[in-house]
Amino acid sequence: MNSVEISLIDELKNPKTQEKAFRQLVSTYKERLYWHIRRIVTSHDDADDVLQNTFIKIFKSIHNFKGDSKLYSWMYRIATNEAITFINQRAKKAGISSEEVQEQLINNLTADVFFEGDEIQLKLQKAIASLPQKQQIVFNMKYFDDITYNEMSEILDTSIGALKASYHHAVKKIEVFLTH
Repeated sequence: MNSVEISLIDELKNPKTQEKAFRQLVSTYKERLYWHIRRIVTSHDDADDVLQNTFIKIFKSIHNFKGDSKLYSWMYRIATNEAITFINQRAKKAGISSEEVQEQLINNLTADVFFEGDEIQLKLQKAIASLPQKQQIVFNMKYFDDITYNEMSEILDTSIGALKASYHHAVKKIEVFLTH
């Protein structure tokens, strides 16, 4: 962790500076976390809801942050878990699998006024949605967010070897999907 991060964490844990520090935290990280969440839940409105839940959880849990990892890695883990929980809850309510929810979300993507992609981007999103959840997350983190395997290992609590294998399998499956 760098000195700016350490200072921000101290301010977040201090009741006198907590509110201002939290506004700074949200301002600094909301866009990156939003896009990470959006790639999991696909819908803008759902991503906004999950992002809000993520920041609530961060705010309530900041006192438990021990500094074993970077602040961003810790928040990224919370955002990932919140997005997965959202998908799983939606699946449970509908009585279907999380994979079926993912498929529905991708099929609704063209109706999302916030989706500005063309046919190629839509096909890529469908290819990513066809992956198992873990592979989706690893692919998104590496391909879109350019997160290193070391950071990913910290966020997902998975070995680097397993992450590399997941990414490799994801890329192969996406290539097959896109060429058929």
